[in-house]
Amino acid sequence: MPAKAAGIDLFSSETLSIAGDARLVAVDGEQSWVQGGFGKLRSGGDSRGDWRVRPQLGNVDLVWQPRFGWALSGTVTGTLQGGERTELGISEAFLSFKPVQGGAVRLSARAGLIWGPISLEHSGADWHVTDTITPSAINSWIGEEVRPLAIELRADTSLGAHKLSASAAIFAANDTAGTLLTFRGWALHDRKTLVGHRQPLPPLSEEFEYYQPPFTHPLLDVGPGFAKRPGYYLKLAWSPPIPVRVELFRYDNRADPEAVNQDMEWGWRTRFNHVGAIAELGSDTELRIQAISGSARMGFDEGAGIWVDNRFRSAFALLTHHWGKTGLAGRIEAFGTRQRGSLVTDEDSEHGWAGTLAVQREIVPHVSGIVELLHVSSERAARERVGLSSQQNQTQLQADLRIRW
Repeated sequence: MPAKAAGIDLFSSETLSIAGDARLVAVDGEQSWVQGGFGKLRSGGDSRGDWRVRPQLGNVDLVWQPRFGWALSGTVTGTLQGGERTELGISEAFLSFKPVQGGAVRLSARAGLIWGPISLEHSGADWHVTDTITPSAINSWIGEEVRPLAIELRADTSLGAHKLSASAAIFAANDTAGTLLTFRGWALHDRKTLVGHRQPLPPLSEEFEYYQPPFTHPLLDVGPGFAKRPGYYLKLAWSPPIPVRVELFRYDNRADPEAVNQDMEWGWRTRFNHVGAIAELGSDTELRIQAISGSARMGFDEGAGIWVDNRFRSAFALLTHHWGKTGLAGRIEAFGTRQRGSLVTDEDSEHGWAGTLAVQREIVPHVSGIVELLHVSSERAARERVGLSSQQNQTQLQADLRIRW
């Protein structure tokens, strides 16, 4: 039987796709977190914090999606990221199982390196941002630290006019989730963590310089035995007979906060609850809302409380409208962390807000342009370690040319 007839297609134009973008970026403010600073954006201003304008390569994604039969397929995404630090690697790799079913309940599964089904701003096999250049703080963090090695099962069904979906997964290699969020805080950018790559941390306090390296590997199992303490996530989604969808998500990596490896990277017991909603407000107008609240704990309790006890939260509302080939998006969000640990104290707490406005236009098929204005304001006393004011504001204007093929 020919391979096509059996549903097998390993290499063809239907299994390969590529997307990329180039940008002109104008930004002011403090040094970017990508360069080991406390900055909230993908780029920062010049050495004095004044405006800097320069072209940048955004992201280039090559996606391979072979089919091994009618029910089994794969996804492997290779990513090149430009900007302040150029990186090349694998951002996602998993198998999908979607059997043909005619019953009331439809089952499917994924296994591999996957992002949890949280973001309402990303789509596609390359997990690209749809209506803006920069995702929210919530979904920026998902791309940084919440992408485990997982086995996920999903069930979809309908009860009358109501559509229901439930997903459950066990996972490993996500023990360090929460490190960036604690030592750097929230950020807004479209960089993703690549397999085997590490993320820089800003200057640490004197108490922590001996216990934590100046970096974190977000894709890591800490402690003896791979997947000895698997984490889990659960998701429920409900679409009633009105143009609204509501999603609930629970994540717990079940890491041991006292576990540490030879590089002094620790297990972080990170848990959070998340709610998302999409509402159609009329012709081509949509409102998306996401909110998250959780905690990340690490280290020993020596009588004065555990070393790190980070409580975090964030929420945003995104309104979009489309006129033919033109789209407009506006987003407002707030974020914060509160430190209660014995070694990471209140100076590493933060609070802030951000506003984003973007206009997108399809130029020709497969090519579009987008202009985005983003302003973020935040307060974090830890900035004073490097001689900065605890209160910082950054503004970024980007013009982006995107190609998808």
